[in-house]
Amino acid sequence: MRRALDAQGKRDTQVLVLAGDGGTYDIGFQCLSSAAERNEDFLYFCLDNEGYMNTGAQKSSSTPHFARTGSTPAGKTSRKKNLPEIMAAHGVPYVATASASHLQDLVRKVEKAKGIRGTRIITVLIPCLDGWGLPDDAGLTAARYAVECGAFPLYEIEDATRYTMSVTEKTRPVSDYLALQRRYRGLPDADVATLQAEIDGGWAKLVERARASRSEAVRAA
Repeated sequence: MRRALDAQGKRDTQVLVLAGDGGTYDIGFQCLSSAAERNEDFLYFCLDNEGYMNTGAQKSSSTPHFARTGSTPAGKTSRKKNLPEIMAAHGVPYVATASASHLQDLVRKVEKAKGIRGTRIITVLIPCLDGWGLPDDAGLTAARYAVECGAFPLYEIEDATRYTMSVTEKTRPVSDYLALQRRYRGLPDADVATLQAEIDGGWAKLVERARASRSEAVRAA
């Protein structure tokens, strides 16, 4: 579609892609990666509910460590694929994460991405009530807890090098987040501690990269 619009001289028409995590992290990644390598001009949204939910809640490579799904009834044995870092490694101009629980941040990132040319990708956390085992009124709470515990940090990567964190502090333990969800029910304390350590490690890396980006901006000013 991008190529067709360009051929018609409609270069200012935005092309939006809406896809789930299965179609982004897994079965569609080949196409996304090759388009990003060419820096095709489109804005890509991954609506991430961390599994193949349309077919009964099987695991995708976006499914977090230890989460139980239809295809991992004893819990997923591998960690969630770090899609933002993978896409940033392609050298695209804009990569971001966002959450349904932080709408102002989401709107700001969409507006920012609209003003950039090239491949832009925003991954939005969208809890699945059935797949995660959430009460009908707990979707936004789960999305907010994911951000507050650092399981789904909100940040931007510009030109593969400049990191900015939208939320700079973790305000709750991961156990609060896990307790909301049936997919983690009965998780042993040792596994909870492992998840906490994984989240803390990833968070520390983001904080350091954001700090380095600020320092570089000051030196360049």
